[in-house]
Amino acid sequence: MLRFLARRSAGALVIILLISAITFFLFFALPSQPALMSCGKNCTPDALAVINKNLGLDDPVPLQYWHYITGVFAGRDLTVGHCPAPCLGYSFSNQQPVWDTIVDRFPTTLSITLGASVVFLVVGVGLGMIAAAFRGTWVDKLFTSLSLLGNSLQVYFVGVVALAVLVSGLHWLDNPAYHPITEDPVKWFTGMLIPWLVLSIIFIANYSRMTRSQMIEQLAEDHVRTARAKGLSRRTVFFRYAWRGAMTPIVTLFGIDLGSLFGGAIITETTFSLHGLGRLAVTSVSETDLPTLMAVMLVGCTAIVVANIVVDAAYAVIDPRVRLA
Repeated sequence: MLRFLARRSAGALVIILLISAITFFLFFALPSQPALMSCGKNCTPDALAVINKNLGLDDPVPLQYWHYITGVFAGRDLTVGHCPAPCLGYSFSNQQPVWDTIVDRFPTTLSITLGASVVFLVVGVGLGMIAAAFRGTWVDKLFTSLSLLGNSLQVYFVGVVALAVLVSGLHWLDNPAYHPITEDPVKWFTGMLIPWLVLSIIFIANYSRMTRSQMIEQLAEDHVRTARAKGLSRRTVFFRYAWRGAMTPIVTLFGIDLGSLFGGAIITETTFSLHGLGRLAVTSVSETDLPTLMAVMLVGCTAIVVANIVVDAAYAVIDPRVRLA
């Protein structure tokens, strides 16, 4: 297991570096001048040259990338002073430390992502298991129809409807807003509840259908039929044998969907006016703010890669037939 984790961690570092390099060099392919944002309306060539020097934009692009990557691990010296590790630079638009902005925005996106993942895993897998247990009945047909309906919905549409019904119409909930869980857990939960439900609807449909198909397939396996022949109860066969075998592809799908959750958070945060990494990424692209864009990319890429490593390592725990060499 340790060799597996070490090998995957090394591969993950290479992937993160490659993605960061591609993003960095593609930024400079854009027909824009980031220094113009700091120069103002009455910008002169001399002032623009000074800003480019202060931002390090007058160096060759490969050298700029090298300074950026080394600064993440060891810090670096900038015109405004020493930037300690992890140094993600200073924003081109407001000259504030990017790391402070990331620390301020990350809890919002993390709350949305983790909360939505818990909702769609519990509800989606639960509905799929119930549909498989009552295969061919009206319960199975009802849940299958609901999953098809949920799969056809979009976040921006469901979000507006949820606000209109739950907030403006019935007044059951307040407008979505992020409150730190350490300060007020109740406000944190109620403020994130609508984004969780909206973001998880499509995933619930996918996980319900996949769980149902996997459970039906596992119930037809030889080892499950053998367990039935031994006289084990239906509940024991269903949960101890069939469920564990069905969870392996579900866990695989979950590792992939974490990336979709981060992507979906952009639309969710925009719909509900939440200030997370998704909105920060959109703003940094529109303002050609390279340090902020790179920071959001690195955080998102690292989170996805780490989640996939954890998912791979969980295979052996969920299904004893899987062994990680």
